Amino acid sequence: MIGWLIKKVIGSKNDREVKRLRSLVARINSLETELQQAPEETLREKTAAWKAELSAIRDDAELARRLNEILPEAFAVVKNACRRLCGTEIVVRGHPLKWEMIPFDVQLIGAYALHSGRIAEMATGEGKTLVATMPVYLNALSGRGVHVVTVNDYLAARDSEWMGAVYQFLGLTVGCILHDQPPAVRRQQYHCDITYGTNAEFGFDYLRDNGMATRKEEQVQRGHYYAIVDEVDSILIDEARTPLIISGPAMVAYDEQYAQFKPQVESLYHAQERLCNRFLKEAEDLIKKLHPEDGSTVPDAELLEREIGLLLYRVKIGQPKSEGLLKLLENPEHLRLMNQAELSLHADQKKVELYAQKEHLFFAIDEKSHEADLTEKGRNFLSPKDPDAFMLPDLTTALHEIDNGPEPDARKRLEAKAKLQQDFETKAQRIHAISQLLKAYCLYQKDVQYVVQDNKVIIVDENTGRLMTGRRWSDGLHQAVEAKEGVAIERETQTLATITIQNYFRLYHKLAGMTGTAETEASEFHDIYKLGVLVIPTNKPVARKDANDSVYKTRREKYNAVLKEIKDIHAQGRPILVGTISVEVSEHLSRMLKREGIVHSVLNAKYHQQEAEIVARAGQRGAVTIATNMAGRGTDIKLGPGVAELGGLHVIGTERHEARRIDRQLRGRCARQGDPGSSHFFISLEDDLMRLFGSDRIVKYMEKMGLEEGQELEHPLLNRSIEQAQKRVEQHNFQIRKRTLEYDDVMNKQREVIYGFRNEIIHAPDVRDRLMDVMEEVVLQKVEQFTTAEFDPNTWKVRALADWVNLNFPLGMPEGEIVKAAESGQEAPVPGSMYEHLSPAQFAVCTFISESVRKAYELKVSFENPDALKEVERFTILSAIDKLWQEHLYEMDSLRYSIGLRAHGQRDPLIEYKAEAYKIFEELMVNIKTQICHNIFRSASSLMAFENFLRSVPQQTLHQSTSAFGGGTAGGEPPAGGGQRGGAPQASDIVSEAAAAVEKAKPVRSGPKVGRNDPCPCGSGKKYKHCCGK
Repeated sequence: MIGWLIKKVIGSKNDREVKRLRSLVARINSLETELQQAPEETLREKTAAWKAELSAIRDDAELARRLNEILPEAFAVVKNACRRLCGTEIVVRGHPLKWEMIPFDVQLIGAYALHSGRIAEMATGEGKTLVATMPVYLNALSGRGVHVVTVNDYLAARDSEWMGAVYQFLGLTVGCILHDQPPAVRRQQYHCDITYGTNAEFGFDYLRDNGMATRKEEQVQRGHYYAIVDEVDSILIDEARTPLIISGPAMVAYDEQYAQFKPQVESLYHAQERLCNRFLKEAEDLIKKLHPEDGSTVPDAELLEREIGLLLYRVKIGQPKSEGLLKLLENPEHLRLMNQAELSLHADQKKVELYAQKEHLFFAIDEKSHEADLTEKGRNFLSPKDPDAFMLPDLTTALHEIDNGPEPDARKRLEAKAKLQQDFETKAQRIHAISQLLKAYCLYQKDVQYVVQDNKVIIVDENTGRLMTGRRWSDGLHQAVEAKEGVAIERETQTLATITIQNYFRLYHKLAGMTGTAETEASEFHDIYKLGVLVIPTNKPVARKDANDSVYKTRREKYNAVLKEIKDIHAQGRPILVGTISVEVSEHLSRMLKREGIVHSVLNAKYHQQEAEIVARAGQRGAVTIATNMAGRGTDIKLGPGVAELGGLHVIGTERHEARRIDRQLRGRCARQGDPGSSHFFISLEDDLMRLFGSDRIVKYMEKMGLEEGQELEHPLLNRSIEQAQKRVEQHNFQIRKRTLEYDDVMNKQREVIYGFRNEIIHAPDVRDRLMDVMEEVVLQKVEQFTTAEFDPNTWKVRALADWVNLNFPLGMPEGEIVKAAESGQEAPVPGSMYEHLSPAQFAVCTFISESVRKAYELKVSFENPDALKEVERFTILSAIDKLWQEHLYEMDSLRYSIGLRAHGQRDPLIEYKAEAYKIFEELMVNIKTQICHNIFRSASSLMAFENFLRSVPQQTLHQSTSAFGGGTAGGEPPAGGGQRGGAPQASDIVSEAAAAVEKAKPVRSGPKVGRNDPCPCGSGKKYKHCCGK
């Protein structure tokens, strides 16, 4: 109450900010009035001068300060350009359009909000597209590029041509990214001052540039400075967790398993239906027993009530949308018994009785978390003859038993391990396929979550109702739904590069957005994106009348009330927009209207091609339009002649969405720019929102009042109670998105390292130094792995080290040479170098192996084409990174899917995920560098160069089995013929000659040895290899 009084007296924080900006608006208008007297060229001259000045500023803080200084004048320039364009014709998507727009004062406030990195919430019809022109123009002067993000390709192309007229009039360039454009065209569009496109196009280009490109000429983007996101709540909240994925065919696919297990899961699903119907029948019998017809007292009433409650609870978790259950729960007394039973089960901390109740079922469904879990009863149903079918073996213990078992043959032990791992993988995949099929049957409904068109399963966006063609559910779920519907099961793919939309937009230095509904999600925008929300007042007062929600007990009663209101309003001649949340509901209402003979249009995912035509008719006299939420965003319904006098468009909501802003979007379709209009929402206690998150208070009202069939509840307090239910859902979803972000942050950091490494290689003029650096790092790791600080031939694994060296490099290095290098080691590594923790013996071995590899590589280079070799070296590094990174993405997906199980061991899955991910990533970096090392001598600029090099490599090796290149024999004996191959000189002689030539060119060194990556002893601060070691 006190807070309300304070707001009334001094206004809210938003009101005070809008009031403060009025002085800025007055200054912009004053400057624009002065510009009206100036010639057109003045505007272009100012643009060119500002661009030249601001493009030269490199410091971000200085650039921000200067942009704020010129903001009033820059906004005035844009407003004046709009004024000068008035009356001119602009061709937009092939149609001439007369320019008639000059920014209002409230639009200038919205423009400032966008420039300051906030979200401008503006009502329908308030001109958000025009508002964006001012901050876009101002920030484009920096020369760093501005991205304007739209929800589809059509809007991107339309706005780039429509608003592009203003930018081009002022001397700026405008580009547009569209699907299927070749890289050369995309690069050209990105190098314009302003670039329009969808979030998917921008995101996929980022992935292609950083995760797929192998040359800098293939990269198209030039950075992420400033972006304005249109319909920001749809993109940054509804689609936040949607991953953008570039994929290729999976190396191993298990698609056939979904069709294989479909009959079993289908039988299980129907068995559960029959079981739940039996429980309902038992509950009905007990209810009759509890309330005898003669009205006599039942002695064991409490036990009967508990048993009824438990039976209803079993059906709730076994088949929550059962018509029989919903019919029983229409009686508030039955709902109370079920809720009491559920509370008593959850009161026990050990949950023993709760799990016992679940075991009465074949599987348990949790609608809130969107999960379906098999019980022991269900597992026995699916696999009655194999009790261990769903029990994964303990791999660690089993592998240990094989290693320490009686089998002496190493090869057979290896085969036994491979068979064990294969069995584990097969069983795990079987469990996974059954789990996903169970989800498909229990939680995914046709015409609600998806539609089937052209023998394909197409996802329906739950927030907009539009088809998401090309999108697929991950982790085999899409294949499971395809198997359920009997359509062609598409081959499983492997992720090559991925990023969530949420994480892509966090790359921008400066981010802003605009929408009609952001205030309800203000805390989420601030927490995740650090974006504030400024609600912009409308240019004209809103004339819409919003009726209180009408609440009914059942859906049947609700739909009958909706039909009655449609008939009443239609009789007045007013147009009506009926909003539904699914294709199924829209078609049900359509059938009801057909029976009444009311002509109407249906707009849902099945008829999305007709969207523009249906929306154009929706504001005409007497029009009735049934639409899913796709009519609640990005559509502008204009009233036909004489409609305003009748009262304008009437909006009917047939159900409250779980997010308040979606309802506000639907209301916003009427009463644009001061037009009259009205809205009315109808709700039933059987709606998902009320069933899962609704308050018991409404049920108590109905219980007390004893409402009759078809009677409604309607009061402002009920509106508040429903909004509280929506807030609970919003908070629940926010916590999920926030948790997802914490998981994604781990991948973000890893992605930054890998993409940074790739870009370093792509943009370096010569990567040979980096190649040798990697080799030295790997040699150091291997020396540490196989040796100890104290040199002892008995404890050092000299053979293993020699095997590794000869397997990866064509050196033919005997064990004796490594021992000799270690024995001769007297010099300690330079302090501060990467070798500083090594002993002199280890340092000597590192140096010996590294120098031997370097000499061999110099010999290889002598046979190569220098220009071609540069590309080969670059490809050697990139191919190792890409191959192992793609495998790592799959491994991280598997880890994330399974890590939740650790919660059963009282461990926080997120902390466990971070720890495991760190270990896996460390292993990845080691493996990448090892793979690069392995490939150094396995690539060449031509086949001839490779053959010439092979003729020159050492022919003497200690162990034939470990030689990757030469033709050595066991025991270190030289090959027959004295090591000669044909008439060619001995390879070892060539190596010796090359080594001698190199040694002659080197100066005599005194003092400690310096590694190539160590600080140069001359004190320059550079690495030795970039200074005196050149």
